[in-house]
Amino acid sequence: MGSCCLSVKPGYVVLDRSHACTGIDNIAEAITLLELNNWDLVAAINGSEAADADAGTSSSTSAFCPISPSSRHIVERQSRMLNFRVEYRQRTVELVIEDNSTIRGIKDLLQTELGIPASKMQLKGWKSGDVSDSTVLRTLHLPKNNSLYVLTPDIAPTASTSQNSALQESLNQNFLLIVSHREAQRDYNLNFPGSRTIQEVKRNISDLTNIPVRHQQWEGWPASASDDSMTLALSGISYPCHHLSVCRRSSPANAQEPTEECADVHMISDSEGDEYEDATEFGVDDSEMFGMSSSGCRKSPMMPENSENEAEALLHFTAEFSSRYGESHPMFFIGSLEAASQEAFYGKARDRKLLAIYLHNDDSVLSNVFCSQMMCTDSIVSYLSQNFITWAWDVTKETNKARLLTMCTRHFGSVVTQTIRTYKTDQFPLLLIVMGKRTSNEVLNVIQGNTTVDELMMRLMGAMEIFTAQQQEDIKDEDEREARETVKREQDEAYRLSLEADRKKREAQEREEAEQVRLEQMRKEQEEEKEAIRLSLEQALPAEPNGDPGEQISKLRIRTPSGEFLERRFLGSCKLQVLFDFVASKGYPFDGFKLLTTFPRRNVSGKMKKLFFLPKCAYLDSRK
Repeated sequence: MGSCCLSVKPGYVVLDRSHACTGIDNIAEAITLLELNNWDLVAAINGSEAADADAGTSSSTSAFCPISPSSRHIVERQSRMLNFRVEYRQRTVELVIEDNSTIRGIKDLLQTELGIPASKMQLKGWKSGDVSDSTVLRTLHLPKNNSLYVLTPDIAPTASTSQNSALQESLNQNFLLIVSHREAQRDYNLNFPGSRTIQEVKRNISDLTNIPVRHQQWEGWPASASDDSMTLALSGISYPCHHLSVCRRSSPANAQEPTEECADVHMISDSEGDEYEDATEFGVDDSEMFGMSSSGCRKSPMMPENSENEAEALLHFTAEFSSRYGESHPMFFIGSLEAASQEAFYGKARDRKLLAIYLHNDDSVLSNVFCSQMMCTDSIVSYLSQNFITWAWDVTKETNKARLLTMCTRHFGSVVTQTIRTYKTDQFPLLLIVMGKRTSNEVLNVIQGNTTVDELMMRLMGAMEIFTAQQQEDIKDEDEREARETVKREQDEAYRLSLEADRKKREAQEREEAEQVRLEQMRKEQEEEKEAIRLSLEQALPAEPNGDPGEQISKLRIRTPSGEFLERRFLGSCKLQVLFDFVASKGYPFDGFKLLTTFPRRNVSGKMKKLFFLPKCAYLDSRK
C-alpha cells in the first residue's frame, strides 16, 4: 500500500503523487470538505468517519484516510449555502440557496420575487461563461457571495413603482361627466370609473340619446383622447368633473325638391286613380320595384368634378352617400389615398389593417343595389369597421377616374391601374382589398358589384385570413427588433450614464483645482499686501533716539505671542501711533493684535496720547 502525504495550509491543499490511496480524484472536492471543517485536517477526517457511521452506505466522495480502496471510508458531502445579489432594472433581490440546486431554481425564486416568467429571464454575470438552466451550482465552484443581473429582452420596460401606483389610483377614481345633448337641450350627469374606456362612454350616451356611436359629434374631449379604446384615467379629462357636449353629426338634406320631370314620373291622374293602387300601400316604393331609389332623379353627383382637395371631395362623397342610402354605412376614411395607406399599413404590426377601396359609378345599374343592400348591411358595416380602413372614390366622371388611376399608379403600380381599366361600367362598383407588405402593396381581391351579401362576406373573411397570417409574422419580427433595440437602448443609457458620471467627476476635480489655485493666489496677494504695508510702516518710523540728555526717552520691551521680545527706545513726546506702527512693521498689524500693559493689566490701544505714560514692559495679544 502506498503512502499519502497531505499538507494543509490556509487557502490551498497539496497532494503528493500517492494521493490515489485517499480516493480523492477531484481537488475541488477536497477543498470543499476542508472549507466545511475550517481547514482542520483532523476534523475533516473525523467528520468523514462520523458521516460513514451515520450513513452506512458508500458515496462518490472519499475520506482523507490512507487506507486501501477495499475499506475506504466514504464521506457524504454537505451542501453549502450560497448568497446571490441579483439586480433587475431598478430592483435588487437577495437570495440564499444551496449549491446542489440548479440555475433553474434561482430563476424560480426570482419569478416569485419579480413576477417575471422564468422562461423570459436571462441570468448574466457568471464568471464561468454561458450556462444552462440544468447546470448545478456546485459544478461552477462559486464563492460564498455572488452578484448577478437579469435581462428580459422579450419584456418591455415598465414604468416606475410610483407611476404604477399613481396610475392604479387614477383608474380607481370616479369621474363625473356632465354631457350636454344639444338637440334635446338636456344635461346628463354620469359617474364613470377611471378604468372605463371612451368607447364605453359613447355607447352609454348612445343608449340615452338614441344617437349611434358612429354618428355622434363630440366637443370637449382633450386632444390626448385620440383613441376610443383609451381609459378615462389616461384620456386627460379634468378630475373630478369634466364637461362635454354631443349632437348628431350633420349631413346634407336627405332629398331635394323633385323637378318637374321627376314629378311626372310619380304623378297619377284622377281618371287612373281608381284603376291602380298606390304601391306604397304595400310598403314598396315605386323606385324599389325597378331596383332604383328615388335618388335616380338626383342632380347632385357623389363627388364634385375637378375637386382640388381630396379630403373635401370625400366629405362630399360621405354626405351624399348618407343622404342616398342612410346613415348605416362603412366609415369612410377622410383624406388622401396616401394617408389611408399610411393609416392601414405603416403603424405598429398589431395595429395594421387591410385597406378596402370602394369605387363608385352612378352610371352602373348595380350601384344602387350594391350600396343599399350590401354595403349598408349591418354585418358588412361592422366587419369593415373592425378590420379595414375603408377609402372611397367616385369614378362616374372621367376626370375623377383619371385622377384615381394616377393615384393608384403612384401607390400600387401600373398593374393595379391596368386592372381597373379593364372593368366596364356595368361591372362597377368595385371593392379592392389591398394588403401592405414590406416592400410593396398587394391587391388581394377585386370584388365586383354583381355579388351577394354572403359571397361578399366570404371574400372579405378570406382576405382577412391571408392578412392575419402575414400580420403574425410581422408581429414576431417587430417584437424581436424591439427586443434588440431595448437591449441596445439599455446599453446606450448605461454608457451615457457612465460618461456623465466621468464628466461630473472631472468637472468637480477641475473646480476643486481651480478653487485651490484661486485661494493660493489670494493668499499670496494678501501676504504681498501685508509685506508692502509693513515695509511702508518701517520706512515711515522716526529714527530711534540715542539717549541725549534733556530728552524724555522711553525704552519699551514688548513680548509677542510667540514669546519673543521686541525692544526699542521712543521719545516721550511721540504719539502712541508710532508704537503701533513699530509693532505693525514687525508683522503684528494693529487690526489683528492689541497692546496690553503687564501691571496693571489694561488695554492701551488708542487710549493714550503720549508714550511716557506707559510702563517699561508690555505684551501683545491677538484680538478676539
